[in-house]
Amino acid sequence: MNIKNSLFILFVLVLLIGCKENEKKIMPIAKEPAESKEMAKVPLGWVEKRVSNAKRKLTSTEAGKIVWNAMEAHGGLEKWYNNGPITFRFNYQPLDGSTPRDTYQAIDTWRSRARHYQAGDSTLQYGWNGEKPWAIAKDSTSFAYNTRFWSLTPYFFMAQPFVLDGDGVNLELLPQRTMDGELQDIVKVTFDAGTGDAPDDYYVLHFNTESHRLEVIRYIVSYPGYFEKGKHLPEKFMTLHGEQTVQGILFPESYKTHWLSEDESAGEHITDITLSDIEFKPELESDYFSIPSKAKIMEGL
Repeated sequence: MNIKNSLFILFVLVLLIGCKENEKKIMPIAKEPAESKEMAKVPLGWVEKRVSNAKRKLTSTEAGKIVWNAMEAHGGLEKWYNNGPITFRFNYQPLDGSTPRDTYQAIDTWRSRARHYQAGDSTLQYGWNGEKPWAIAKDSTSFAYNTRFWSLTPYFFMAQPFVLDGDGVNLELLPQRTMDGELQDIVKVTFDAGTGDAPDDYYVLHFNTESHRLEVIRYIVSYPGYFEKGKHLPEKFMTLHGEQTVQGILFPESYKTHWLSEDESAGEHITDITLSDIEFKPELESDYFSIPSKAKIMEGL
């Protein structure tokens, strides 16, 4: 082998070694996986277990069977929870000149947490993080009503009958009634002591015997922030109107509230409520329902 060939072979070897070294240098570095954030929506397995327990409990009594059938008629408890958090506008307009309440709100349906934005000024906010009420207000006149009480009140109406699957809920079957020529099953709902802020509240729900859909919500308000123990407002009679289906779940479009008359029907018309802008938001993170850094914790009831 002459000197020229030897030099050529040596050059090729150096070039190949250099290429291998460069390959090592440009190999992509594996990145650490991004920290996953906790979502408000829970896994399907959790939902299936909760729904199975609810079905077992509800279908063990005649009153519970009516409520379970109503849940099915409104889209099903499994779909309700599996759709994730829900957002909507609840526009409450009293007809007697008292304070209106109009907010866009997001609800964690699994943990009963809430976040409200004032319609017309989204910088005004309040909510419930599951333990404490909070608010972001410009001054003491921003909200002329009790925001702790109102944090979950609209949800408890619009989410009927799905909110009746939890602990501390008692159901009693009452005699059937007829309304507008239609027969209705009647179920009274009461609560164990220590359930929520107002365990002395009760609801009387009217379900159509054919469709199993909810048609009337009768209720009292006994919230301790408003009333002494044992006292409450007279019973109200709320009728549901229209229908809208969102991701398989049936809702009314509006409500009309009346005082209950002596014959247990709709008396004086006192409030109009519109339910709109309903969306399920499975992409919401759990921290969305945490207390914002600018918020003030609200003390007392």
